[in-house]
Amino acid sequence: MSKQYFKFEELIMYQKALEFGDMVYSQIKEFPKEETYRLGSQFIRAADSIALNIAEGSSSTHPNFNRYLQIAWDSAHECVVCSSKAVRRDFISKETDEDNRQRIMELSKMITSYKNYLKKKINEK
Repeated sequence: MSKQYFKFEELIMYQKALEFGDMVYSQIKEFPKEETYRLGSQFIRAADSIALNIAEGSSSTHPNFNRYLQIAWDSAHECVVCSSKAVRRDFISKETDEDNRQRIMELSKMITSYKNYLKKKINEK
């Protein structure tokens, strides 16, 4: 990690979202060329959106961060569909799909947990 870092970079869910985005990027490199601007593009944008929304919302108020986390959660679930379509079209293996799903599930749980933490903080005020 750089000597210059931002607080959100310490969040495990952010770090895992970065890793997931990198994995998806590697996976879509193997997609057929004609899928570059179709499913591949959608998959990487959804995967990258998870980390982007965590980072973007982190410097805001608790209610606003909660809204960004909801968008990150929605993007994670969009990745489930992209992975399902990719395996159905034989772009990735069933094992890769299962790994994607496990990682998305973990991210979803982490995001939900943090959303609940923020809601508790909001209600304490």
